[in-house]
Amino acid sequence: MKGKIGIVVGLAAGYVLGARAGRERYEQIKDAYLKLYNTPAVQKQVDKVSELGKSAAFAVPGVLWDGAVKVTRAVTTKGTPGQKLDAALDAAGDTADDVKDAAEATSSAAKRTTTASKSTTASKTTTARKPAASRAKKPSASGS
Repeated sequence: MKGKIGIVVGLAAGYVLGARAGRERYEQIKDAYLKLYNTPAVQKQVDKVSELGKSAAFAVPGVLWDGAVKVTRAVTTKGTPGQKLDAALDAAGDTADDVKDAAEATSSAAKRTTTASKSTTASKTTTARKPAASRAKKPSASGS
């Protein structure tokens, strides 16, 4: 599905960028794009992605900041240089684990959003089809 969308977007971009139809055709294409982009279904997906982006944008940097604070505290504690180094390495290891957990949480949230949007799109695009037997040609009434 991603490949098909990519091809369509690529062809559309190539046409728009390479068309010799002029400004009028460009404006027609732009208007059609804006109509599609402003539909409720597309805006719903845009909102989901932007919320995911906001949550991801705040999750990982916060964990990184907390980790930097932990490492700084470990380095500035009393003790021998070796003890400070060990404390800093422990804090850095804990921070790496925290960053990994935050990244995995963000990734799983992205997958859930993608899966939810795919299932919503699939349910809207599925149409009822007649069974093959009912689509078969009916014999003519002339008795041939």
